[in-house]
Amino acid sequence: MKKRKLDIVVLSDLHLGTYGCYADELLVYLNSIEPRTLILNGAIIDQWPLNTNSFLPSHLKVIQKINAMASEGIEVHYVKGIHDKAPTDLFIDHVKVYENLVLDVDGKKTGFFHGAILVHPFFNLSWFRKFGRHAFGLLRYNSKLVHWISRKSIIAKSVLSKTVNYKKKNTDFTERFKSTVSDIANANHYDTVVCGYLHQPEKTIIERPNGNGNILYLNAGDWVSHLSALEYSLKRWKIYRYENDKLAPFFMDAELKEMDMNTLVKRITSKKEKTEKATH
Repeated sequence: MKKRKLDIVVLSDLHLGTYGCYADELLVYLNSIEPRTLILNGAIIDQWPLNTNSFLPSHLKVIQKINAMASEGIEVHYVKGIHDKAPTDLFIDHVKVYENLVLDVDGKKTGFFHGAILVHPFFNLSWFRKFGRHAFGLLRYNSKLVHWISRKSIIAKSVLSKTVNYKKKNTDFTERFKSTVSDIANANHYDTVVCGYLHQPEKTIIERPNGNGNILYLNAGDWVSHLSALEYSLKRWKIYRYENDKLAPFFMDAELKEMDMNTLVKRITSKKEKTEKATH
């Protein structure tokens, strides 16, 4: 059975390293597709134990699969979330790591970022948001400074605590999130914005500030509850849902399914060493 050929696939909020991730189903999905570009859009790896034997085998298989895709010529971009852990010893050098990513997708300037940064308390301050892309850059590229300020500010700590604990599915919260996305898109002249964080797959049109046109807002959802992705093909974005895919289970990689933990670790280490030698 042929794999589905796609231009771009976006995954976010995999939360590898936690028991909530549906890693087996994710592996099946990855085996069923052949994208030109794979974008990992934040909250990919929550943790990585020092002892790899204590890590869930199915999660390690996903890492191995992503490395295999990268080594086969698929462009793999890893866009970090604000709390993302992206250990360089897990991915081969072909997997490029970014703070944020901008691509020209068939003439549309498309910005990819996870979105967790947008709930930082400073984004709730109107004066700070007026700085547009500069405010976004401050939070994105100077997160250590912002965290230090947050720790020193009683008000900021209080706002941050309330924001983080707020239910992501709350309508008001979602609308404020999209409003901030609109501000960022407008400041950076994005035609399309691709986010994660909310764990809610979505494709919708949102207005630019002051009604100056529209922005295509996309969210890839997650692999904790929705098992969803974004796929771009034939100049069109669509939401993929694993529950609606009747053919994906036929693409389980038998070799990876039967591989034990030690072999998986050796595979990842071997691929990493080979790519490092090739680049030197």
